[in-house]
Amino acid sequence: QVHLVESGGGLVQAGGSLRLSCAASGSIFASDVMGWYRQAPGNQRELVADITSGGSTNYGDSVKDRFTISRDNAKNTVYLQMNSLKPEDTGVYYCNVKGLPWTRRNYWGQGTQVTVSS
Repeated sequence: QVHLVESGGGLVQAGGSLRLSCAASGSIFASDVMGWYRQAPGNQRELVADITSGGSTNYGDSVKDRFTISRDNAKNTVYLQMNSLKPEDTGVYYCNVKGLPWTRRNYWGQGTQVTVSS
């Protein structure tokens, strides 16, 4: 079992920055992908960014060049540095750990609210 705890959300003005952290307890495997998703009211949950233990990253189109995901394997922690925030970045941000498909490993944090004011 994996337990995820997010921190770092809050209220920020457009153009500002926030850094989210997600600490995982339990067994995190080298094959696990750690990532961030977000969900705005009325919208589906969408991928923001994810990262492998080797450092390969994947970003949603709307956040490329503004957000940076990083991972500390020793601490089982994933970070999301968010710069040049826009009002449309507002939503609940969820941390996710996903294993190889046949493992059915798919864990979610409780979410942290990010609100960007215009």
